[in-house]
Amino acid sequence: MPMIVGTSGWHYADWRQAVYPPGLPQRQWLAHLSQEFPTVELNNSFYRLPPRSIFEGWAAQVPEGFLFAVKASRYLTHIRRLRDPAEPVARLLSQAEGLGPACGPFLLQLPPDLKADPEALDQTLAAFGPHRRVATEMRHPSWDSDVVRRVLERRHAACCWADRKGKLKPRWKTTNWGYVRMHEGQASPHPCYGRAALEGLAVEVSQAYGDDEDVFVYFNNDPGGCAVRNARTLRSLA
Repeated sequence: MPMIVGTSGWHYADWRQAVYPPGLPQRQWLAHLSQEFPTVELNNSFYRLPPRSIFEGWAAQVPEGFLFAVKASRYLTHIRRLRDPAEPVARLLSQAEGLGPACGPFLLQLPPDLKADPEALDQTLAAFGPHRRVATEMRHPSWDSDVVRRVLERRHAACCWADRKGKLKPRWKTTNWGYVRMHEGQASPHPCYGRAALEGLAVEVSQAYGDDEDVFVYFNNDPGGCAVRNARTLRSLA
């Protein structure tokens, strides 16, 4: 089970000393991080979808085999709330495919107040087409249903395992690859994860997924460089 571990973003000012060498210019931060980790999650695309040229520029900074996970625009998930998804999904794909071979999975992070709408989710996943990997992070409890699970399975989409303070729900395996987001641990310093929590995650993932199934794991607990330290630990455990 290849566990592909990285961080959610790389452009954090408080990583200057904890992650990046003194004096390293910001324009070289992505290239520096990509020498250590094989993937990174793009959060920029959530807040404002960049032009294709920006995606092409990011791809030019990373080594062969590196993969970007692309977080879908909030226009699709938070403003349109998955309604009439064809146009925003097409625009996202048109821009993000500037990454070329470095384009990895796409993430739909749904608003915490968006109640389950299996039909809208199905239409959104269909808009991505059958050959792209899409993960869905569902945050309202109403999504935890067999109907929603069957939608993900039918579309070969991953259920994103999203952790905040030790809570991972739902933990479904809906296709032959996985996606995990680690938002907030309970160790010191906050919001780091302790070694025991990461060992538990490694065991749970290895029990759910086979040796030939990729699992992308991203640490979103960026303050103080916790994400990088935890990613290094999990990678060593994997």
